[in-house]
Amino acid sequence: MEGYIIKCQRSCNTRSRRLVIVMASMAAVLFVLQTLRLPSFSPHFPSSKSYITDGERSQNEDFLSQSPGVGQLSIESVSNNLVKSVKFSKDSDHGFGIIEMEGELEEDEDSNAAIDLNEGKDTDIEFPVDLENDSILEEIKDSENGFLLKADRNDKEHSPSVVEQTVILGNGTLRVDSSHDSATEKVISDKFDSNASISTTLTTKKKLIVATLSLSEMNELLLKNRASRRSMRPRWSSAIDKQILVAKKEIEKAPIVENDQQLFASLFRDMSKFKRSYELMEKTLKIYIYQEGKKPIFHQPLLGSIYSSEGWFMKLMESNRQFLVRDPRQAHLFYMPFSSRFLQASLYVPNSHNRTKLRQHLKNYVDVISTKYPFWNRTGGADHFLAACHDWALYETKNTMDHSIRALCVSDVGIGFQLGRDVGLPQTYVRSPKNPLKDLGGKPWNQRPILAFYAGSLHGNLRSILLHHWEDKDPDMKIFGPSTFRAVASKMNYAQHMKSSKYCICPRGYEANSPRLVESIFFECVPVIIADNYAPPFFEMLNWEKFSVMVPEKEVPRLKEILASIAELEYMELQMGVRKVQKHFLWHHKPVKYDLFHMILHSVWYSRVYNFKPR
Repeated sequence: MEGYIIKCQRSCNTRSRRLVIVMASMAAVLFVLQTLRLPSFSPHFPSSKSYITDGERSQNEDFLSQSPGVGQLSIESVSNNLVKSVKFSKDSDHGFGIIEMEGELEEDEDSNAAIDLNEGKDTDIEFPVDLENDSILEEIKDSENGFLLKADRNDKEHSPSVVEQTVILGNGTLRVDSSHDSATEKVISDKFDSNASISTTLTTKKKLIVATLSLSEMNELLLKNRASRRSMRPRWSSAIDKQILVAKKEIEKAPIVENDQQLFASLFRDMSKFKRSYELMEKTLKIYIYQEGKKPIFHQPLLGSIYSSEGWFMKLMESNRQFLVRDPRQAHLFYMPFSSRFLQASLYVPNSHNRTKLRQHLKNYVDVISTKYPFWNRTGGADHFLAACHDWALYETKNTMDHSIRALCVSDVGIGFQLGRDVGLPQTYVRSPKNPLKDLGGKPWNQRPILAFYAGSLHGNLRSILLHHWEDKDPDMKIFGPSTFRAVASKMNYAQHMKSSKYCICPRGYEANSPRLVESIFFECVPVIIADNYAPPFFEMLNWEKFSVMVPEKEVPRLKEILASIAELEYMELQMGVRKVQKHFLWHHKPVKYDLFHMILHSVWYSRVYNFKPR
């Protein structure tokens, strides 16, 4: 009897343990399911009228069925979390400035061995004052008008330009840096798992160096891409498509314009085509702006920053009355108004080397607009466009938005910029957002005693090479690093140096782009671009040889020799070209004809017209 009782107790204990294990397993499964399902119940976007008609729904049903679920990532919830950590000051006329951000973006010094492909940092501020200040978002007070703004004085986050596929340009050669171990893997994945980190996606440790393109080779590449690359055929026809085709025919047969009071033929590849295309844009173009997405990542213009180009364009585009329509069925183009700077500030974890969340956030945004509206699916996003100035924008839009028209500051054809479809966004730093034209201009050509000027941070290898050869080496070459410029800035500041120099050196930093290029034009100093494979803004329209000097990176030791060899008459023509082209690089609170806002918009329009493929 006693043995029977003991046996029963053991049996009960065993059953109890099994029951506990089963219950624990069920609880774990339920927890996982709830974790996966809960976001899908959150209302990410405000409800609005659906523009999918019965006819369009039937035509598009197979395509829509492939769209991922909307609820996989809460765009609004992430944006709301950022709102809690970022405080804003709002000026009713001039957008937003950051007042306070909890915590700073730490310096990302680890180059991450799994991503050794042109690793870099954010572009530096081009007015090198207080360069050792570690504050990312530094408050500045304009003593003249009392306007409070923000500037990225010393943004130290890494911004690697990830080469995600083998790129062969020019003569078709691709050199691999032999300094790395020969056994290192060379495979680069061009498809990214949205749930994988960058370090697990890129399996190469070799640095791929794309053959340097000359300006003439870049021109050939532009024509080749325009002739060979076409956007996806629309899944169904639209009256809008006919208007695009008519516009292209009108541009192609544009009447020859010999004299124009506002334009200068020498500055353009084809002034007649540009003028006709611009006229058709003013007459025809209609744009719809998606209202989805919450501030600050969406619909939040940042005007006082080295990434302010995207903010100024967003502000002026969203307040425009000439081009905007409320009915998206009337639109030729669709604008996706997000800030690549706020995207980085909100979602990137410092030192994590993982930007997957940034890309996934934009992917989820596309999932939303492609599920809610039929327009993205009709063209595969080819009639959608964005303006993004942060160095990571190429990566963030890769695969998700790279069939759209991307206006990017990082317009480097060696790392994924698609010449002929993407458009170069001028990187501007507006010193006074209340008065963007403050301090405009410089001294006449014959009152510029300094041959060449550069002052800035040592981002990237090229700038160190520049200083090695020219800092304190020649009285005609005013080349300064952060510390040496600080010693002379009290007598002659950055702007005064530019106003007094014949040539302003614009070297590559961690990326090819820099606010220094537009600053040079602003102060009427001939820019000297030292950035291989960089396609300058409006490359498809402007003839940069008429108002700038382009020097290959390998020729830095010969920099003075090259500049001194330019005859005085040729320099006069270059400087006059800078003064003439200046109007195309200026922001206005109320846009004017041919200004920077309209030039960016025209580049987007022109790209759509010449990449459109009729059904």
